[in-house]
Amino acid sequence: MASSPNSSAPSELPRQLGLWSAIAVLVGTTIGSGIFRSPAGIADKLPGPLPLMAVWAVGGLFALCGALTLAELAGAMPRTGGYFVYIREAWGRLPAFLYGWAEFTLIRAAALGGISLTFAQYFLRALGFDPSIAPYDAYAHYVAAGALTLMATINVLGLKWGSLVQNITTVAKYGGLVIIILLAFALGLPQTGGNFTPAAPPGSFSVSAFGLALVSVLWAFDGWGDLAKVSGEVADPRRTLPRAIVIGTLAIIAIYMLANLAYLSVLTVDEMRRAPLVAADVAQRLIGPIGVTLVSLTVLISTFGSVNGSLLTGPRIFFAMADDGLFFKQVASVHPKFKTPHVAIIMSGALGVAFVLLRSFEQLADIFVTASLVFYVMSIGAIFKLRQRPDWNPPVRTPFYPLVPALFCLAVLFLLGNALMDEAQRIPTLGVFGVILLGVPVYYMTVGRGKG
Repeated sequence: MASSPNSSAPSELPRQLGLWSAIAVLVGTTIGSGIFRSPAGIADKLPGPLPLMAVWAVGGLFALCGALTLAELAGAMPRTGGYFVYIREAWGRLPAFLYGWAEFTLIRAAALGGISLTFAQYFLRALGFDPSIAPYDAYAHYVAAGALTLMATINVLGLKWGSLVQNITTVAKYGGLVIIILLAFALGLPQTGGNFTPAAPPGSFSVSAFGLALVSVLWAFDGWGDLAKVSGEVADPRRTLPRAIVIGTLAIIAIYMLANLAYLSVLTVDEMRRAPLVAADVAQRLIGPIGVTLVSLTVLISTFGSVNGSLLTGPRIFFAMADDGLFFKQVASVHPKFKTPHVAIIMSGALGVAFVLLRSFEQLADIFVTASLVFYVMSIGAIFKLRQRPDWNPPVRTPFYPLVPALFCLAVLFLLGNALMDEAQRIPTLGVFGVILLGVPVYYMTVGRGKG
């Protein structure tokens, strides 16, 4: 496919990821803290079994629409940077720079901070300390910073090491969730009969609450697009990328729906509302203290793998920007021995450490989701413009086009509008938009000087 003079993919990063490693990157990056922390907040906003399951189903549909579109985009343009490449090719260099600017100032650091903080809290709990009280609430931030530093080092040492960690942790975390689900259905469901009635109690649903709950669901589902960021390192990309994106996303949807059904098989919705570590409470009720240990280990592995996945994928955005002349040239450096974008990885890790030392989990999650939504529309919406190019030749095409990408983009716009309408979310949302727009003068004062 023809492209602009600056849009060639960096050739210095070797293609080493096969199909199963690519699936592991997607699944391992996605399953992090969300499925273990989000259900309590969602049950608080939608205190009924039917609304609760519906919001997870809608979130899954939302993710699948995005993944089906991404499969076409990634297959046609298998280049390092993912969304950055699609936005640049469809909308131009300024929007692409704003995406990189948002990743640099908000998105990547918030993601790394939020996931690593959950890892640290479960780590302290596994050692017998309560991370919600002093001084352990402060210690959690330092443990999270240490985990980020360790994972950044592993990813600098080579893609094969980061990929190996990702493969192992993905199998372990997915297997751990499967065990929790089987225990709930085998031991909990026969005793309780399930807590599925009344399906929708009065006051358990409102459009505004559903929208806010959907934001939390998106935090749990986010990661289905991360594989695209390492497209330049996937072997046989036109065949591997579409398959890995779709298979991985379907695997995530299945395990999340089953996990929530498992939670409801053991706990009532009201009990879920009061259980910020819901999986641990479910396991403790089923098999006692050993269940808490099982869940704690699963979450430790899960979040550790997600931190690794985020450091494996996110820095490639900065690497692609620098290679394209939209960021400091040094960030496009490739380590002469390890063949990794070591400067970009170190920079990402340092930003994550700074954020995790200064922000709470809730603040980090809200920043991440709000900032990400803006660029989801631009990257997935790029398909409408790129399909008009005469040289567009993807290996697969989005089914039910244009309905699928349109549904995705409309859902994102609804969520952004809902956040602006909600009084509690309005100021933080506008603050995120303000930081993103600050990138416009930065662009024209630096890399965009003298450009249209």
